[in-house]
Order: sequence, then structure tokens, then C-alpha cells
Amino acid sequence: MKRTAKVLFILFGVAGALVLTLLFAYLGVTAGAKLEPEKLTLDTACLRIYDENGEPMETARRRSVAFESLPAHLPNAFVAVEDKRFFTHGGIDYRRVAKAMWKNLTSFSFREGASTISQQLIKNTHLTSDKTIARKLREFKLTRALERRYSKEEILELYVNSIYFGHSAFGVGSAAKYYFGKDAEELNPAESAMLAALVKSPNTYSPFKNPEKCRARRNFVLKLMLEQGYLTAAQYAEATEAPLPAAPAESGENAYLARVFEEFSALFSEARTGKMGSLKIYTAYDAALQEELEKTEAESDICALIVDNRTHGIRALHSTCASYKRLPASVIKPLLVYAPAIEENLISPATPVSDERCDFGGYSPDDAGGATGGYMSVRYALSRSVNIPAVRILNALGCDRAAFYMEKLGLPVDEEDRTLALALGGMREGYTLCDLARGYSTLANGGMYAPASCILRVEDESGRVIYNFEPREKRVFSKETCALVSDMLQTAAKEGTAKRLSSLPFPVCAKTGTAEGKGGNTDAYTLAYTAEHTVGVWLGNRDNSPISATGGGPPANIALRIFRALYDGRTPAPLASCDSLVRVAYDRLAYENDHKIVLADPAAPVGEALYDLFRPAALPQETCRRFSEPTISEPRIFVKNGAVYIELCQTKYYAYVVKRENRGQTTTIYSGKFQKLICDNSVRAGESYTYTVTPYYLSRAGKTLTLPSVRIDAPSSLPEDWW
Repeated sequence: MKRTAKVLFILFGVAGALVLTLLFAYLGVTAGAKLEPEKLTLDTACLRIYDENGEPMETARRRSVAFESLPAHLPNAFVAVEDKRFFTHGGIDYRRVAKAMWKNLTSFSFREGASTISQQLIKNTHLTSDKTIARKLREFKLTRALERRYSKEEILELYVNSIYFGHSAFGVGSAAKYYFGKDAEELNPAESAMLAALVKSPNTYSPFKNPEKCRARRNFVLKLMLEQGYLTAAQYAEATEAPLPAAPAESGENAYLARVFEEFSALFSEARTGKMGSLKIYTAYDAALQEELEKTEAESDICALIVDNRTHGIRALHSTCASYKRLPASVIKPLLVYAPAIEENLISPATPVSDERCDFGGYSPDDAGGATGGYMSVRYALSRSVNIPAVRILNALGCDRAAFYMEKLGLPVDEEDRTLALALGGMREGYTLCDLARGYSTLANGGMYAPASCILRVEDESGRVIYNFEPREKRVFSKETCALVSDMLQTAAKEGTAKRLSSLPFPVCAKTGTAEGKGGNTDAYTLAYTAEHTVGVWLGNRDNSPISATGGGPPANIALRIFRALYDGRTPAPLASCDSLVRVAYDRLAYENDHKIVLADPAAPVGEALYDLFRPAALPQETCRRFSEPTISEPRIFVKNGAVYIELCQTKYYAYVVKRENRGQTTTIYSGKFQKLICDNSVRAGESYTYTVTPYYLSRAGKTLTLPSVRIDAPSSLPEDWW
């Protein structure tokens, strides 16, 4: 008996010591933890966002709502899905904690959480994202302090006013306006349930990105509300049939911030759900450039952006209709057609391409002003945005091969869209302006692709970096290809469809595009870049109603103004040079008459050679010898009225020597510049004559041609023209 008592005494002593140790540890760990009411307000509960200089930005739409003004089903939706015993526990749901611990132990994982609404509010506003016991103990202490100081209704009010609902909407008041265009006080059960559904992961359950997932999650919340007595069966049935919003009812006050939150949600799906605490987001935002973009006025919706090509940071972004996928029109040509075809050695800037209409298996494209029917260079076709040559090149390249390069640019092409209409931007959905800008930035960076981002760094409350934007560049095109495309796009900016940019005091590469619908133009683009920045401008209407603009009009003017502001008083760095490219002279006559690229004769006079850039692997192999070795086709010779006529073929810059041989005697009958007919009337009847023609260029004699012999017949008694 005494032994048992001794054992029990020891056990109780050890247990007591353990309890005291844990108590002292708890007191030590939580000594500095203090509830700070000012952190619970909406202004400070949000994610804090900073610009490129570390200055705080206005973070989001904010509309605080009082608990007593909310319809009962709104807070009940959050309680049903987030914390069904909220009104009965004291801040910590110990039953839920025990259940979560058991599930985690039996599944050998830590996926099951047990945070109450009160705990989530504390984590969102007071703590870091550390997953440690020390942080959990501080969370328990602060949650208990929160429950002692505030009523359940007050805690719910603070919670629904501070959580993030996606698309830069913080707080239930802002979310109600953004998603439904109404005050939170006016929300019905289906709308309330959808907002409660978003909290788990605003990016995953966005009705605009994943409507099916959103609907399933919303209906799950409604089911919980029914089971917990917050809805009647009739209300539940009606709410589950309610449609989701198809588009934002209220656009963001700042498109840049909307993009920041989109990126943030993709990076941290658990953020703002009570699992990561308060965070700081540092961005590439340039307030002066943003202000410049927001000065833009247009008769239609507009989207404009500036990307730093070196850091891949988005410096400014302005949009009046969010960031939607649109048909890319002709701005897709450099990325999908010309750069891939150059990379595959199918074309060079000088390559002649037919602009004659053709039927490609039922697809017969035309140019904006009608087909010319002739040939033009690739440089001309791209800079003037001529359609038929682009389609012909894509036909030679192949849609799958073009899609291969687009995939590497982060611009995937669906199998159903892989038709020749792609060359002109014909597809079902298209791309956002940010997507296209990444592609053009790749050209500016010599073929190295990396995603662009607004967010550069994310820190937790203690200043620890939990995300750092380190773009991993990958090669898509060679430097040679990008240098050739950039050179052609400079031609577009000097004298092509983007020539409104020609007044800039520095070189710029640019491409315009105009998408046309049944009622007129629907989209107008200008994408342009220097070595330092890519600028994108789009005009259009969300509902695809017609606009009067073309890509070379208002969008180019807006891009011009942006570049002037961007480089006010300075010149951007030059585009990276590519020393391997060769500037080649090729023969004009062979190009224009035979549509062939033949190296120019070194002896050619000025004006007889054309010039362009070539990759070493695509250099012309044949050389013209028209001037160093003058050559002509055989002239025509005939006899008429007792005289011999020689009809010369015309070759500019040539001189000719014509000689006659008769009875062993050679006589020069003509020496001089081109003359169509050479007449020799000093011949005698009954005699045969042989003539030779030798072409000359300067002092260089060409091959002498011996013409067929002719005989002068004796005249009849009456001349043929006696009458």
C-alpha cells in the first residue's frame, strides 16, 4: 500500500512539474502577446501593399458594415461553414481541436484545421504565418482576450469586414458591391452563401474563373445552413437554383491592385483565410507611370500597361473593364508566325511572299485593302500588317509548330484553334493584354522568356521574406531571330502601321492590330517596346460592340504619349546587338522579276542592289554576274527590204558591239548604248552575212553571241512596195 502511494506521489509530482513547466513555458512564450484593438479595424486588417519605393499604397475597396444592419442569413452563412459552434464556445472549440488532432494522427498529416472565427480574426490581424507551437500558444492567448473584450456579434462584424473575398475586395461590404452591385444589407441567401464560399480560397472559387467550383461550394454552404436551421427547405431550394454573377458588377478602383490580388491569390491560396496571418506585399508599382496611364480618355474601354523588360515587373496597369481575354488580331503575327518561321529558317526579312488570294482548303483570307496580287518582302508584309503573306507563311510553318513556340511563351493554343486563321488572331478566346506583353518582352530580351509580375516580394509581420519574385528565364527564340523581328518592327514604327511612333527621338519596335466583327472593329491594339520597357494598349468594348478605332490610330497615339512620359529627357538603352547577323546586298532585277534572292554582283552600279539582314544559316548561295560577266539572251535577226535588222534585248547599263563578217572580212556596224533595232543596209544582194553581238558593262566584255547567218536575196523586177 505504501509502495503504491509512493508511486502515485511520484507520478503526481512529475505531472505537477510538467504542468508547471508547461505553464511557465506558456507564460514565457506569450508574455509579449497583447491584443491590439487598432489592428482589428478594416484599415489595418488588410494586406499591406507597397510600391517600388517601399511607400504604402491605397490597398483596396473598403466598405465597413455594422452587424445590426446585416440580414441574419449573411453572418449565419459564415458561421455555418467556418465555425458552427461559434456562439457557444469561448473562442477555442476544444471538441473541434480534438477531432482535428485525431484525424491528423490517423492520417499521418496535418491537413485538418480547427481554427474558429475568433482565431482566424486574430491570425489575420496579429500574427505571422509561422506554423509553430509558440505562435499557436500566442494565438490561444489573444483569442481568449478577444472573446473577453468583444461580444460574439462584434467579433463577427470585425471578421466579415476584414476578410479577403478575391479580386481586391476586402470586407463583405466591398464584396457585395463588386460581385452583386448592391449593399451587403440587400444580399439574399444565395449571395450570402457565395461570399461565405469564397473565403476558403477566393482564387479557386471565383465565379468568374471557376463557376462550377463556385456553384458547388456555394451549394455546400447552403446545405450546411439548412442542416443547422438557418434556412427553410423552401429557401434552400430557391437559393441553390440562383445564378452566379457572370461579370463584376463594379469594376476595381485600381486595375493594378486587382492584378496584385490576383497574383497573390494564386501564390497563396490559404492567405486571408486565417492560415497565414498579416502580410506585406512589395510591388513594382510606379505611381507616376500609373497616373500617366490613368490620364487616358477613350470612347471605349481601355487597358494599358508598362512592363520592365529587365526585371519583368509590371510598373503600371490601367483598365476600365478589368483584364479579359480578347482576340489578339494582328499583334499575334510576330509571335506566332514571323519569329517561329525565322527560327526554323523558313524566311528572312527579304524573303519574297505572294500576296495573291488563295484558297487553303476552304479558307480564303484577304487583306484589309484587298490583295495586291504581286510579291512583297516579309519585312514589308509584317510592317504593313498584310494578311495573305502571314497566312502563307503559317501554312508553310504548320499550326502545330507555331503552337509549340506559343506554348513556350506562356500563350497556349487549344487544338481546336489550330487553323490558318490563327495567323490573323482568329481563335475562340484569345489572350489578355498582359499575356501578349510577355511575348513582346521576350523579343526585347533577345528570346528569353519569363512571366511578368506586379509582386516582387512578400513578407510576414516580422519582416521575414516568404516569397521573392525570381523570374527563371528560358530561351524561346535565338538572339538572331529576335534581332531580325525587332528590326522589322522598327520598320513598322517608322513607315508601317505604327508610324505614329516615328516622331519619337529614339528607335522603338511596334506592331498594331485590329480585330473586326460583323458590325465593325471590336479590338484595337498597339504593342511596342524598347530594350527597357514594353508598352501595351488595347481599346474595345466588353460586350464586343463596334468601335471606330484601329490599332494604328488611337492606341498608337496613346503609346506615343506613354513613351514620351516614360523617357522624358533621356534616351532608352539600345536593343541588344547581334553581331552574327549579316547585312547583305542582293540583286534587284532577280528579286523583282524572278522573285529570287541572289547575291548582288560586286561590280553592280549604285541602285541595282537591295539590302537586308540575314542569319548566317540563311544566306543566299547564288551570286549575280550580270555586271562582272555581262550576258544577254540571243537577239533576233531578220532581213527586210534588202537590209539586215538585229533586235537587241534591253539590259540597263549595257553597251553593245555588233560586227559583221562577209567574205573573210569583219566590219563593226555598231558600238554604243542600247538601241532596240540595229539596221545594216550596206549589204549586197546575193551575199551571205554572219553577225556577232558582244555586251559590255564599262570595260568588262561579256560572252560574244554569234547569230544565225542570213542571205540577201536578189530583188524582183518590181519592188514589193512599188505601189
